Amino acid sequence: MSSPSAFRAFRIHNDAAGYRGGIETIDADTLSAGQVLVKVDYSSINYKDALAGTGKGKILRQYPLNGGIDLAGHVVASTDPAFREGDAVLCTGTGLSETRDGGYAEYARLDSVWAIHLPKGLSLRESMIIGTAGFTAALALLRMQDNRQTPALGPIAVTGATGGVGMLAVDIFSRAGYAVHAISGKAAHFDFLRDLGAAECIDRHQLAFNGKPLDSARFGGALDNVGGAMLAGLLPLIAPYGNVALCGNAGGIGLESTVMPFILRGVSLLGIASAGTARDIRDLVWEHLAGDWKPQHLERIATREVSLDQLPDVFARMLAGESFGRTVVRIGEAA
Repeated sequence: MSSPSAFRAFRIHNDAAGYRGGIETIDADTLSAGQVLVKVDYSSINYKDALAGTGKGKILRQYPLNGGIDLAGHVVASTDPAFREGDAVLCTGTGLSETRDGGYAEYARLDSVWAIHLPKGLSLRESMIIGTAGFTAALALLRMQDNRQTPALGPIAVTGATGGVGMLAVDIFSRAGYAVHAISGKAAHFDFLRDLGAAECIDRHQLAFNGKPLDSARFGGALDNVGGAMLAGLLPLIAPYGNVALCGNAGGIGLESTVMPFILRGVSLLGIASAGTARDIRDLVWEHLAGDWKPQHLERIATREVSLDQLPDVFARMLAGESFGRTVVRIGEAA
């Protein structure tokens, strides 16, 4: 298939006319360099996408760029023999909508080192329900298990459990055999979290930390999307040699804690930076996500499906704290 002459994209600018994002018509020559040209079928919306699309956060490192840190579609042209026309591929993070054009366009060009063949067991749409959010949760589980986390150590606390990462983490960790204790300030959604596999739901407003350097072990480990006071409060509650995987800072970037959980219980704090994950680890995570860790409730977690034209409305709702679940973006023929 020849390169498209013109197609639609949600493109973000920051110049003398100000910061703005919207639908434009561009051509393939406009796209970032790369070996694999993809006709995009689906993308997703992450909090990072809302920040980038509105300018509320400093996400893009150059302008203009197409938004969207996730994409899935079919190869239409490739100079790398590892990819052929018609191959189904996905890509998350790896500079999309930061240093190169992202997935909010009918076509995208990828570096072949970061283009991943769609694993058997996943559809393109399912891969975008998972997206960066599910990849982050699964990467956390992989790193925790590499550091000897097991279900025998005790339940896993998942903070921010009603967010995209949190929901998928509840499903993924439960699928992997862990008892998940979901922590959220949105008690109205506790039944939903239980349906996803949470063994217990805890209202964060009623979760009192006593401020001691160590307290009775309550959790075998944790996946924390919050940071700040929540992370400081969790550390004294982790069982000996348990792991806390940190992947978010919704509660602040500061951390006031002590060394006691680390030197007396051997607790490990693992940073999860999904965007820069090495290719071999990336492949392993997606293999798990298509197989033994595949979330069982993807259609329930995907609470909304929108087109490119609806992106600004979803961004606004997400930044106002009104979104719930994962939003899939239909692009091109999928729309």
